This record gives sequence, structure tokens and C-alpha cells, in this order.
Amino acid sequence: MSESSGKRGLRAFVDWVENGADRDEEAVASGMAGHDEEAVAPGMAGHDKEAGAYSPAGRKMAWGQTAEKAAVRTAKRTMGRRLAEFTEEHALRVFGSVYRAVAQVICLAGMAVLLMMVSHLPAFGSADNPANNEVVGRYLEKGLAETGAVNTVAGIILDYRAFDTFGESVVLFLSAASVIALMRRRPAGRSAGKTGGGREGEQEADRETNRETDQETDRDIILEQVARLLVPFILMFGVYVVLNGHLSPGGGFSGGTVMGAGLILYANAFGYQRIHRLFSFRTFTVMSSSALMVYALSKGYSFFMGANHLESGIPLGKPGDILSAGLILPLDICVGLVVAGTMYCFYSLFREGEV
Repeated sequence: MSESSGKRGLRAFVDWVENGADRDEEAVASGMAGHDEEAVAPGMAGHDKEAGAYSPAGRKMAWGQTAEKAAVRTAKRTMGRRLAEFTEEHALRVFGSVYRAVAQVICLAGMAVLLMMVSHLPAFGSADNPANNEVVGRYLEKGLAETGAVNTVAGIILDYRAFDTFGESVVLFLSAASVIALMRRRPAGRSAGKTGGGREGEQEADRETNRETDQETDRDIILEQVARLLVPFILMFGVYVVLNGHLSPGGGFSGGTVMGAGLILYANAFGYQRIHRLFSFRTFTVMSSSALMVYALSKGYSFFMGANHLESGIPLGKPGDILSAGLILPLDICVGLVVAGTMYCFYSLFREGEV
């Protein structure tokens, strides 16, 4: 290779690095043809010199072959580039089609498996159904002795099937947290900073001020006085239903619903600015996450000890007393807190757009 061809190759490489792979294909082809011409011509000249004569026809034939090879290389590169462009343009569309097809197949397969399982279940109400003989009989006959709960329903959902109830509480918390993440309004400062100007932030602040002013002007004196009288009793009754869930019909779900209704009435009567001093988004997250953590740890410990045939050390107490039924009372409190917070959060989000 001559010095000039080496320099030309180096320049071509630098140009490729600086300009990328989208250079003009004709320049590449011409460069390669020139390089091949230089490489072929001296060889042919030397050959002709040795033969004693230089043939123009031979040199022209060699150049033609070199140009043909360069054209083939260019065509291959062009086809590869077109294939890459086609893949980039249609990859998302193809992926969407494949994804929908696979999702439909999986759903149909899941439905088929569920239908097959249901077809093998015993008939409802059949005397041979184990649920009618073993499970129900065990709950009714030994529920009081094993759980200490006078209310059999509370003993089932918070002792025998405690993790089912835990899953339901987690679903409530996650659904509320997801809705908050989607619907919660941005603060005025954050909105202004994100858009790069203060106009939208000022508009958001004006809307907030107008909303507070409307709440002040739309105050209902009768509703305030009635709520001032009823809200304490509603909250107190909700607490009573939660604390007596293992003794009488009620429990965390029912009592939490009552307490959530009390919070909603308080917010409608006295305004959201006032209730935010007592119950905010931070209050909801800390209260719900703490309640779920206590639930999971306490019942996980109970199940672990029971599975290994060890004494948990948790007293069942005397049936009928308020401090009885082992872990059912604290679990009812945890469920009640989660349900009350979730009820108020959903109402506040759909009404005001924030918690």
C-alpha cells in the first residue's frame, strides 16, 4: 500500500467517525474505486513492464471489475440500512400485535383452566362436599375454643383466614395510594418551576385562593352545628364497632366505614383546610402503612409458631371480655384504620383533587 493510499484511508476513517454512518454512498464507492485503482494499476504496470508492454484494455477491465465490486458493496450497505429503517418503523407495531395476540392466548388459557377446575368441584350443597362437613363443622364446633372470639365471623376472617383479610387491606391501601398518585394536584411552586415560568403557578395559586374563598362563603351554619353535635358520636360509635368486633357483629371493616363517614361529614361541614390540620396525606400513609406492618408481623409470628407446633404465648383471655380473642382485637384496629383512611381519601380525591 502506498503512502498516499494510507493517508486517504485514514482521512476516510476520520470522516466516518465525525459524520457517522450516514455519509454519501457514492463518496464511499468512489473512494473505494480510487483506492482499488491505485492498488491495481501499479501491479498491472509492473506486470506489463515485465511483459514489455502496458495494455490499456487490461487496465480498463480491472477498473471495471473494481467498480462492480464497489457497487455490490454499496448495494449491500443500502439493503442493510433499509432493513434497519424498516425494523425501527415497524418494530413497535409488530410488538403491539404480538403482545395483543399473546395476551389473548394467555387469557383464554387461564379461562379454560378455571372452567376445568370449576367443572371438577363438587356440586353446591351436596352432602359429599367437604366444605359442608369438615370446614364449617370445625369453625362452629371449635372456633370459640381455638380463637377465643364470641363472634364466629371475626374468628374466621381474623384468625383462620387472617392473611386473606390482610390481602384485602393491602388492596385497599394500594388502590388509594395509586389514585392519589394519579389525581393529586401539583403544588403551585412545583407547577411553575416545571413549566419554566410563574404564570401557571400564579393561576394555580389564584384557583386555590378562590376555592378557599368559596368554601368560606358557602358555609352552611345548620350543617356546621349538626356536624358539631354528630361527628363525635359517629367517631365514637365507629371505635365501639371496631373494639367489639370479636364480641358482636362488626369489626374493622364496619367500624372503619363508620369512622370514614364521620371524617367526610366533618370535611363537608367545616372545610378541607380545617380537616387537613388533623388528617392529611402524610397522616394517611403513616397510619395505613404502620397498621399493615403491625398486622403482617403479628399474624406472621402467630402462623409461624403454629406451623411449627410451638406455643405463641399470646393469651386468648376469657371469652366475652373486651381483652380476649388473642390477636383479633389489635387486628380489627389495624383494619379499621386502613378502611377509615381509604374511605376519606377516595372521597376527598374525587371531590377536591387532593387529600
